[in-house]
Amino acid sequence: MAIYLDSAQPADAEQAAALGFVTGATTNPTLVAASGLPAAEVVTALCRLLPGIVFHQLVGETVADREAEAIRFATLVPGRVGIKIPTTTENLTLARHLAAEGAIVGMTAIFSPAQVVLAAAAGARYVLPYVDRSTRLLGDGLGLVREMRAVADAVTAGGGPSIEIIAASIKTPEQAVATLLAGAHHLTLPIAVIEAMGEHDLSRAAIDEFAKSAAETAAND
Repeated sequence: MAIYLDSAQPADAEQAAALGFVTGATTNPTLVAASGLPAAEVVTALCRLLPGIVFHQLVGETVADREAEAIRFATLVPGRVGIKIPTTTENLTLARHLAAEGAIVGMTAIFSPAQVVLAAAAGARYVLPYVDRSTRLLGDGLGLVREMRAVADAVTAGGGPSIEIIAASIKTPEQAVATLLAGAHHLTLPIAVIEAMGEHDLSRAAIDEFAKSAAETAAND
C-alpha cells in the first residue's frame, strides 16, 4: 500500500514530504488551476519534493494533442511522471500506445468494472476511481471499489497484466479506511485528511495523562 498526496500545491507537497511516508502525488486540471501555476511547473515541483510517481492528467482536445502532451510531461522528469488518462474507448487505445512506449499509465474518470477490464488489456498500470463522487453519482463508491478489485484480481489470476487501484476523491479518515478495506491497493488523499488520520482525541488525552504522571514522578524524586 502507498499513500499519495491528492494536490497540485507545492506547499502541500512540502508538508507531505516532511511526514516521510507519502509516496507521490496525483493532480488533475481542477487542482492545477487552483494552484495558479502552469501544469509543467506543478509536476516538476512535486517531483522534486516527493520521491515517487507524480501523476499529470491529460487535457488535450484531440487524441494527437493528448499523445503529444503525454510525451512532453513524461520527459519532464523521466521515470517519475505518471500519465492520467480519462477513460473512453479512444483513450484506451491511446493508453495502449503510451504503455507500449514505456509510459506509466493510470486510467481516471473510471466508473465501472468493465472499464477496468479494458484498462488492464490496454496495459494501464493503475486505475484511479473517485470514491466519494461515485457514491454521490452512482450510490455506492465503496461497492464500486470492491468490484474493481475483484476484476483486477481475476485479470491477474487469469494470467493477465497486474493493475492496481489508487482510490481518489476521499474526504475523511473514515472513508479512507473503508476504501482500503473495500480493496483499494493505494490511496490518494488531501493533506488535511492525511494529517487527520494521524490524530485522535483519546491519543492526545493519553499523552497528557502520561505527561502528568511523569511530572508527578519527577517532582517526587
